[in-house]
Amino acid sequence: MKDHSARFWAAAALVGIAAVWGATFVMVKNAVALYPLYAFLSLRFSIAVLAFAMIFPRALRRMNRETIYVGLLAGVFLCLGYVFQTWGLKDTTASKAAFITGMFVVITPVLQAVVLRSLPRAATLAGVGLAVVGLWLLSGASADGWTIGDTRVFLCAVAYAAHMIVLGGMGRHHDPLPLTLVQLAMVALVCTGISLSIEPFSLPSDASVWIALTVTGVLASAIAFAGQTWAQRYLSPTKTALILINEPVFGGLFGWLAGDIFGVRGLAGSVLIVGGMIISELLGAMPSAREHVVLSSALEGPPVPLLELDEGGPDIGV
Repeated sequence: MKDHSARFWAAAALVGIAAVWGATFVMVKNAVALYPLYAFLSLRFSIAVLAFAMIFPRALRRMNRETIYVGLLAGVFLCLGYVFQTWGLKDTTASKAAFITGMFVVITPVLQAVVLRSLPRAATLAGVGLAVVGLWLLSGASADGWTIGDTRVFLCAVAYAAHMIVLGGMGRHHDPLPLTLVQLAMVALVCTGISLSIEPFSLPSDASVWIALTVTGVLASAIAFAGQTWAQRYLSPTKTALILINEPVFGGLFGWLAGDIFGVRGLAGSVLIVGGMIISELLGAMPSAREHVVLSSALEGPPVPLLELDEGGPDIGV
C-alpha cells in the first residue's frame, strides 16, 4: 500500500472508530445505570478478548516477547485512562470531565515532541487549537473551581495521550494484531480485579446490558482498538488524537437523533472540531519545505523512502 493511500485509509478508519464510540455512548450510559461500571468494563473487555481471538486467530501465533512488552505498556496507559476517568466522574461534572478528557488532543503533541522528538506541523497545531475551542463549546465546560475529580480526569487525559505515544512510537514496529490482543487482555484483567474488590459480583440480568456488552465488546473494543493500533502505523499520535476527538461530535449527533437537544453552542463546537481536523488534513497534505529538500537530494542517488530520512525520527505524517 502506497504511503499516501495508507494514510488516507488510516484516517478514514479513525473517523469510523470515533463514530462507533460516539454511537455507543448512550448505550453504555444506559447500561451502567443498571449494572456496576467496573463489572461492565470487566465483561466488555473480556468479551473483546474472546471476540478478537475468534476473529483474528493468527494473533496468538504472531505473539512474541517484544510485542507482549509493548502491548502491556500500551495496555497499562489505556487501563489507567478508563480507571481515572471513572474515578474522576465521582467528584466532577460530566461536562467538565468531557472537556478535560479531550485535553489529550493538547497533551499528545507535547509528549510527541518530548518522547518521540517529532514536532507536529503548524497545520496540525492549528487544527488542535480549533478542536480545543470546539470541545469547550460542545462540552459546555465552565470555569468553576478545580476539584480532585478534575485532577483524576486530567490524569486520564495524560494516560490516553501516553497510550497514543506508545502506539505511534514503539507500536509502529510490531504486528497490530497481537499488540491489540495484549492491550485488551490487560484492561480486562485490571478491570476484573477492581470490580471483584469493590463491587458485589453478579451477572447482568437485563437483556439491554448484554446487548451493550456485546456491541461495545466486539465492535467498540475488539475491532475499534485493532483499527486504532493499525492506523497509528501510518499516522502520528497528534493526528490520531485530533481525529479521535470527534467522538463527542458523533456522540452529540447520535444523541440528537435519539431526541437530545443539541443547541447552537453544541453545533458551533462540532463545526470547530471537524474544521480543525479538515484543516490539519488539507494543509498537512501539502509538501513542506523539508520534504522538497528530501526529494531533491534523493534525485542524486538511489531512491530512499521518506520514512527513513528524518533526523528526529521517522516521518509519521503529523
